[in-house]
Amino acid sequence: MDLRIADEEPLVASWDPDPQLVPRHGNAGSRRLARAVATYGWRVYALPILMVLTVLAVLDAARSPLLSPSDRAGMAGSAGDPLIPNPVISPGFEAIKASAELPGGGPFAVQGAGTWRVIPGAGAPFGAGRLFTYTVEIEDGVDLEGGPAGFAATVDSTLQNPKSWIGSGRYRFQRIDDSRAATLRISLTSQQTTRRLCGFQIPFDASCWRPADHRVVINTARWARGAVAFQGNVVQYQQYAINHEVGHGLGFAHVACETDGRLAPVMMQQTWGVADDYLAAMGTDHVTPDGLTCQPNAWPFPTVN
Repeated sequence: MDLRIADEEPLVASWDPDPQLVPRHGNAGSRRLARAVATYGWRVYALPILMVLTVLAVLDAARSPLLSPSDRAGMAGSAGDPLIPNPVISPGFEAIKASAELPGGGPFAVQGAGTWRVIPGAGAPFGAGRLFTYTVEIEDGVDLEGGPAGFAATVDSTLQNPKSWIGSGRYRFQRIDDSRAATLRISLTSQQTTRRLCGFQIPFDASCWRPADHRVVINTARWARGAVAFQGNVVQYQQYAINHEVGHGLGFAHVACETDGRLAPVMMQQTWGVADDYLAAMGTDHVTPDGLTCQPNAWPFPTVN
């Protein structure tokens, strides 16, 4: 702001007023002011101004609504959602996106009925240790190559493989036909129902474990197409998807790549990539950007014979 008098000359004030210019007469208050000016100079005037400015700042802050953590997250994206890297500021965004996207391939069920039916096929227990019973289920309205029996055969053969969870010697499994009694309900589920059940905050298809209803949700899109990291080996990816989600049902959380160039832990989110930097950029849990990249792996115990 430019303050000028009528003849356009600027107003002038001294930083340290001359005590001789301060009146020596007047009431006691005036004399105290004179002594303060003589002692402290311009600071006498500055202090009240600073106090006023401080009060105004506090009042302004009081009028402004406080932002919760979710509100602050919402300023960059939808509240609480993990953020996808911005392609403008993340040079590796295209590579991250390419790793996580659904590969091309054959058709799959996009939308089912939201209800499931058990595929019959109860069997004897296998493995050793704590018993987990499981059903094999398929969402109504879902059709797939090989039919329900093909899906069930892949689930059974995967869990019965010594490289799967029975390789630890701590887990025993038994397929049953009663979903109400099952510890795990391994359910082939359409793409859109999977997104509804599992969430789609990170906008790339995946499967999930739902402890509320003991359901291992296997996404038809991924079952048919696999993942980029598996380089077109859809059967290997299917084995990975079963072992990974069943692993959650056993109580295991996500992990990162542990050694550069080695096989990925089965609990790594290989559906979206096998590079820690990629998964960290997408906001996946338990992963930090450390430059490590693993090789795709379908098994909890890949070296077991």
